[in-house]
Amino acid sequence: MSFVDEYVRQIIGLEVTLYHARARLEADSDAEALHDLRIAIRRLRSLLRPVRTRDEIIPLNIAAAEVGRITTPARDLEVMIGELARHGYLQQADRRKAILKSNYASILKSPALVTLFNELDNWPAAFRRAEINGELACVETEIDKSLNNRVKRLVVGLADPGHDRHDIRIMVKNTRYLAEAFPHISSLRKKSREELKTVQSALGSWHDHFQWCVKAKIEPDLRPLSRQWATASETALMKAESKLVSLHHHLKQDLKK
Repeated sequence: MSFVDEYVRQIIGLEVTLYHARARLEADSDAEALHDLRIAIRRLRSLLRPVRTRDEIIPLNIAAAEVGRITTPARDLEVMIGELARHGYLQQADRRKAILKSNYASILKSPALVTLFNELDNWPAAFRRAEINGELACVETEIDKSLNNRVKRLVVGLADPGHDRHDIRIMVKNTRYLAEAFPHISSLRKKSREELKTVQSALGSWHDHFQWCVKAKIEPDLRPLSRQWATASETALMKAESKLVSLHHHLKQDLKK
């Protein structure tokens, strides 16, 4: 199978996942539907990122970014509700469940979601035309360069103790998904890929608790948990910092290969 064939196959696979997640969200069948939809969106955007400026890619990339944007508040609310329920704050959780249901309905009726599926239907034909015209001859090289540049930027960021940890979290996430999208191109060894996942999880925990502390300042019913969240945020960041050192070391080693 050619590189272009494999590339198209992966995106069509994600399209199937997105259709399934949307159907589950419509049926309200399980609590992971939106989460799975967003993961598929992230993986789709990772596949598109290295070639996102190509004419045949731009509409799909914009559509995927917009769906990612409009689903973020609902996902944040899902995570918040789960956190409140775990700590026994059921009234606070229940107050937010009605808002969440409304958010689901808005997402399902959104023009952004319709546009995304339309672009997913239209994209393969445009991409194949570009292939026939010889415009994709260097696409694998372009993706290889993009991945290496992303790893280099992350290494530079990790070497700077003052680099914003929110930015590091995003760079780690994007590097991980891009490396996983193109494992046969990526120069990252298994250990580095595992550490990217571990660091993403640690920084994700810190980010969630940090955001909840911010919300507690403007939503009074969350304030009983603010001190606990602040402590958890500090602990998660400390854990992440130790893992960042190891990640930096392994990524530098991989770049030398």
